[in-house]
Amino acid sequence: MIEMHDVCKRFGDQTILDGVNLSIKSGETVALLGYSGAGKSVLLKHINGLLHPDRGHVEVDGLRVGTLRRKNLANLRNRIGYVFQNGALFDSESVYENIKLGITDSMCLSDDSYCRNRVSDCLELVNLPIDTEKKFPSELSGGMKKRVGIARAIAGEPKYLLYDEPTSGLDPVNADIIDSLVKKLQNELGVTSVMVTHDVRGGFRVADRLALLHHGVIRAFGTPEEFANSEDEAVAQFLERDFGMTTGEYKPVN
Repeated sequence: MIEMHDVCKRFGDQTILDGVNLSIKSGETVALLGYSGAGKSVLLKHINGLLHPDRGHVEVDGLRVGTLRRKNLANLRNRIGYVFQNGALFDSESVYENIKLGITDSMCLSDDSYCRNRVSDCLELVNLPIDTEKKFPSELSGGMKKRVGIARAIAGEPKYLLYDEPTSGLDPVNADIIDSLVKKLQNELGVTSVMVTHDVRGGFRVADRLALLHHGVIRAFGTPEEFANSEDEAVAQFLERDFGMTTGEYKPVN
């Protein structure tokens, strides 16, 4: 379970988060929506301790992330897979080596047979052929790079998956592939997922609940139907501007 209590964060004179409260249940997928620059990625980075709040706190499995010492924080991060917006693959390394970097257990990492099998399993989970492991990032399409990034994130068998704009820069077909993959991993691995996305349609398609980050706070939080039928003016404006949807006229997104 992930819980955020009155999380505040400033950079210089700019307030990014201004008292965020959010509770994410085990096994669910939550899509974090908001306008560009709203602080979605900043909030995501508080979950695994890449950033610490100026006030308030974040708890993961009952542990206060911002107070953990280095060893305990490393242990927590071993349970959290992170999918970076641009894939963050190492160009000089093969796909195999990139995915292998996601294996967090040192004993497993030193076992070549385990690594081979685990990389193969991860490629299968993200619907890529096994011979992809021999390629380099420069030989991959944008959609394939995203999937390799996800394969690396799940290589350590995490309990949590954090996605930072997983469909950014992709065409609609590849965006749908990634969305389907997010749902597949939730169903097959039972992971708890938080997905920062600019793609409202994708958020409605894969998330159990959606949250709108607006002016530094969570303005709305609920199921797709609850979110779409919200009477909050900020929600209505956001959906109409970015999704062409009028609140009160919700239809499930296929």
